[in-house]
Amino acid sequence: MSASINHKTYASALPNFRNLGVLLRILVIVNVMAAGIAVSKSGSLTNVWHEVLEVSAVVQPVIMLSLVTLVLLNDVLRRAPYLWGASIVLALELVLVTALYVFGRPLFAMQADALEAYWLLTLLVTAALLLYFDLRGRALSPALSEARLQALQARIRPHFLFNSINAVLSLIRQDPKRAERALEDMADLFRALMADNRQLAPLAREVELCREYLNIEQLRLGERLRIEWHVDNLPQDALIPPLVLQPLLENAVYHGIEPRLEPGVVSINIYLARGEVHMVLRNPYEQEGDHHAGNKMALANIRERLALHFDAEASLTTNVSDSAYQVHIVVPYQKAGAA
Repeated sequence: MSASINHKTYASALPNFRNLGVLLRILVIVNVMAAGIAVSKSGSLTNVWHEVLEVSAVVQPVIMLSLVTLVLLNDVLRRAPYLWGASIVLALELVLVTALYVFGRPLFAMQADALEAYWLLTLLVTAALLLYFDLRGRALSPALSEARLQALQARIRPHFLFNSINAVLSLIRQDPKRAERALEDMADLFRALMADNRQLAPLAREVELCREYLNIEQLRLGERLRIEWHVDNLPQDALIPPLVLQPLLENAVYHGIEPRLEPGVVSINIYLARGEVHMVLRNPYEQEGDHHAGNKMALANIRERLALHFDAEASLTTNVSDSAYQVHIVVPYQKAGAA
């Protein structure tokens, strides 16, 4: 079956070296390891600060030059196969350390006749960082959290599918064209749900999918579901992880509209501000009842995928008031070819 949920294992990939979260992690990890080396070299507590300064005098220029180089070569490195990219990173670090040793040894207080030791430390630290980012990617991979997402969908989809089919059947004689459009929306929606959704996709496509989903829900819920779109400032070429908004809208309908007898409004506000894409979803909220239990699973999955793609530059926050539930997602404005 060609259109089936993809169960491929996580494919190793270099981190995005232009991501501020990635750069911060590299800085922190390298400096912590440098401090550990300084402590191990010091014979007593009185010499620790001296050793820290001595090691830092070598580490800081190396790491700063390394980060600048990795940022500049980010696109080339990420396009290469993982093993080739990792090998290039290792080779680059050795070249940079060698260049600093040859041309800047007196300036940066590098020890004479210690090039082999610098090479060894560079290889160990770089390999440790590559291993850390690979393990982190595996831990946050959608493949590993797919079971949790499917558990949520398995509970919601049969209910949604059954009611949607009934709504379409009721339209076949009255409005066959609308019934046909609804079936096309359903086919498109389930095609997207079953695709391999590991790569970033245009925000415009996600919005289109959300409109198709809400059209289907509007069929069966009628006037009970009212939708407000605020997308005048929508950056259509922005890239986001697929199926970020649609599951949240599914939750908004299931938890915010279905339990109510009176009409309720689901609001979608998407805009670009200061180089960031903001996606704000709001739906009615009732304090009482157990209809909110399934929210956490979808939110956890989306947080993991945001962290996988954008690290610390993305966020997902929720806000609950007496009558409304709001989800606010912020991601960096990233376009195709800029990752």
